[in-house]
Parts: sequence; structure tokens; C-alpha cells
Amino acid sequence: MKTLGIIGGMSPESTITYYQQINRLVNQKLGGNHSAPLLMVSVEFEQIVQCQKSGDWQKAGEILAQTGQKLEQMGADAILLATNTMHKVAPQIIERINVPFLHILDATANAIKTKGLSKIAVLGTAFTMQDEFYRNGLTQRGIEMLVPDAKNQQEIHRIIFAELCVGKILPTSKQFYLQTIAELAQQGAEGVILGCTEIGLLVQQNDTVLTLFDTAQLHSEMAVGFILGDEL
Repeated sequence: MKTLGIIGGMSPESTITYYQQINRLVNQKLGGNHSAPLLMVSVEFEQIVQCQKSGDWQKAGEILAQTGQKLEQMGADAILLATNTMHKVAPQIIERINVPFLHILDATANAIKTKGLSKIAVLGTAFTMQDEFYRNGLTQRGIEMLVPDAKNQQEIHRIIFAELCVGKILPTSKQFYLQTIAELAQQGAEGVILGCTEIGLLVQQNDTVLTLFDTAQLHSEMAVGFILGDEL
């Protein structure tokens, strides 16, 4: 098996999900007591959050690029960034490493195309829903992106940082997300990208008839494909 390097901690809650899912998938495929050879550096999330709030993406990108380099030096055969929002600085990381970078949008777009869908809603942080990096990334992969209105975006963002990132799972927040999904379906959404790796902690497929694309799960599946030597 190949060794995967994970840039984690954004948030610790979703990084736990990655660790569990990757190991469980490897075990399901290989049986016995097999698990994934992983290296992880968990960054200090508040430092990244402050960079986001101040718009200092260059500094955030430098922190994560240095982390990617560290993982490569430790022996990682590829790098995975365990978060959606910080893929905004993926180019900075890719520029500084000499091993493959497993991009979350590649994993997500492949799953959407497999379902034959093209008009997809995105729930995530305000940065993911509003900034062009995510929309352009999906457009380049042949997918049209829909987002909630400004008021709902604000509440979705608040729930992520104030609740999900610190392990709070509230029924009222779940209901808000499901109502937002229903509204997006009425606007023509064929499916929904859970475009923040914590959202899967709150909303699951059996909660809605609309197809959900859980980015943490899809990214983990891509990771396992790499670890086991499948073609990217």
C-alpha cells in the first residue's frame, strides 16, 4: 500500500471522519486487520480561521503548503487536504510538493458525472458558496452550481463554525439544512454537494430524496483508491 499524507485539523471534527472512513474502507477491501498507512499533520484551526476572516489567503496557503512539504519529507506518497474551503489555496500547495495532490473537486465531480447529473446545489462555508474557486472548479468539470440565497448562506456558515466544527449537532440546525435543500430542489437542483466536510455529520442521505454528494466520503474513497494503487 502507498502512504497518504493528510493535512488535517480544519476542523478536527471532520478530520476524525476522514481517518475513520479511510481506514474502514481499506479494511472492507482487504479484510483481516488491515488499515491504511497514514501520516497526518493537524494544523491549529483558529490560525486558519483568522486568516479566512482577514482575507489573508496567502498566509493560510503558506501554512498549508509548508505542511504538505513536511508530510512529503516524512514519506507521504500523495497529499490530501481534508477540507473543502481551503482548496481555495490548493495551487499554493501543489506548487510546493512533488507528489500527487488528491483534489476534492475531482472526487466530487466524478461521482456527479457517474450519476448523470449536471445542475448541483452546494452547501458549505460562505467562502465556498461565494468565492469563485469552487464555482469555477465545478464549471471546468462540466457542472452548474446553485447556492442558497444570501440569508440562508449566512446561517449555513454560522452553523458550520459555531456548531459542527466544535462537535455540536442540533436538531433545529438539521431541519434548517433540510428546508434549504428542499428550496434548492424547487429551483432545479438535481443533487446537493455537502461542500463542507462537517455537514455529513448533520445531514445524511436518508434525510432527503435529493441525491447528496458527501465530499468527505467521496474524498476518502479517492484516497483509498490511491492507497491501494488504483488509477487516479
